[in-house]
Amino acid sequence: MLELYQFELSHYCEKVRLILDYKGVPYRKIEVTPGIGQLEVFRLSGQRQVPVLKDGSTVIADSTEIAKYLDREYPERPIVPTDPKQRGLCLLMEEWADESIGQNGRKALLGAFSQDASFRTAALPSSVPPILKNLVGAVPGEILGAFNTGLGLGSDTLKLAKDALKQNLEALCLLLANQPYLVADQPTLADFAVAGMTLYLKFPDGPYLNIPENLRGRGVPGLADDSAYTAFFEWRDRLYRDFRIPLTEGTTSGAAPNQIPIE
Repeated sequence: MLELYQFELSHYCEKVRLILDYKGVPYRKIEVTPGIGQLEVFRLSGQRQVPVLKDGSTVIADSTEIAKYLDREYPERPIVPTDPKQRGLCLLMEEWADESIGQNGRKALLGAFSQDASFRTAALPSSVPPILKNLVGAVPGEILGAFNTGLGLGSDTLKLAKDALKQNLEALCLLLANQPYLVADQPTLADFAVAGMTLYLKFPDGPYLNIPENLRGRGVPGLADDSAYTAFFEWRDRLYRDFRIPLTEGTTSGAAPNQIPIE
């Protein structure tokens, strides 16, 4: 069985999970602990980033390379069109989603956590005592903002990221206004890349991820709750309903992730 080395909350890993579920390929999720757990990832793939897919003796790193591998080795329900124009557009949109939505989405999420106390506390596991949740929520936004600035995520950087995401979401709404998918009459790599990369803008409402229940359906204020982008998020919800396997079905691919073994 395929093994996916992952972070549950990685949008690049979510892109791969969407593709695996769409193709109906069973796989086992192995959750990588940031830091020490990445030593095993390095041993397997020669680099420390997730996702990494292990298929027997074959190891593939990088979500785009994994997608291409899956389309070659598991051709049922192809995700890269053969028509030259559609293929070019699909690959272009996938790269755009990874680089623009993916990178800016991470910045916007960190900014939202620092600025919105309710969003910040919703991300805490249900096992966290209420008193601790209150303490986390009470941390002044200015302190967290200063921390973000130290990471190179000052207010100007966050504004630029959010503005870029607004333009991206507007473009997606326009593209999807009169067609079911971004490139063709069936889902392609472009659709799954866009759906995965927007994970941080608004978390799916259904039981698709092992995240706190309070976080489901929540997202970056000013993006997730803006009616101008409702059409896009409704489209993405439909994609999840049609092709993503919920955790509650108890399937191998939908099961909660195993922890990575460290020797």
